[in-house]
Amino acid sequence: MTKAGEAALVPQRQARASGARVQQRRERRDAWTKAEERAFLATLAECCNISEAARAIGKCRQGAYDRRKRRAAFARAWDEALEQGYCEIEMALMRAALFGSESEEIVLDGDGAVKSRKVKRAPNLSIGLRLLQHHRARVTTIRAAAGGRGGGGGPDTADAKARVRKVLDEIRRRRAAGQ
Repeated sequence: MTKAGEAALVPQRQARASGARVQQRRERRDAWTKAEERAFLATLAECCNISEAARAIGKCRQGAYDRRKRRAAFARAWDEALEQGYCEIEMALMRAALFGSESEEIVLDGDGAVKSRKVKRAPNLSIGLRLLQHHRARVTTIRAAAGGRGGGGGPDTADAKARVRKVLDEIRRRRAAGQ
C-alpha cells in the first residue's frame, strides 16, 4: 500500500551480467500513460508522422522509437496506425485524382454583390505519391502481416480493387452518356 503523495511501485526489468531480473521500482516521471499512448497512435494514424505524433503528446521522437522497441504490443499498434494512415492517404489521393478538388471562394461587397472570385486548387499530389513510394515496402509488409491476422481490409485487397473498378466503370458510363 502506498502513502499519499508517494509514487506506486511498478515491475521493471533490471539488466545484470547473469541476465535480467524483475524488480519493483517507482514509476518514472516521464513514463507514458495509456492515454498518451492512445493519443500518440491516433495522431500517428492521422498524419503518418512519428515526430508530429510524439510532439502532440509532449514526448520526444526517440522515446517513441524506444517504446516501440521494448513493447511488442505497442509496435503492433504502431504498425496498424501507420497502415490505417497510409490507406487514408491512398484513398484521398485516389479521390483527388478521380474527381479533382477545386473550390471557389466568393467575396461579397457590402450590398451583397460579388466583389471577387478565386478558384483554389488542391495541393500538388506528387508529394503524397512520393511519400507513399518511399514507404511502400514497409506498408506492404505491414499489410501482409495484417492479412495473416484477419485484418487486410486495405486498398490492395481484391474486394477494394473490384469496388474501384466498379466506380471507374460508372464514371466512364456517365461520361459516354453525356457526350
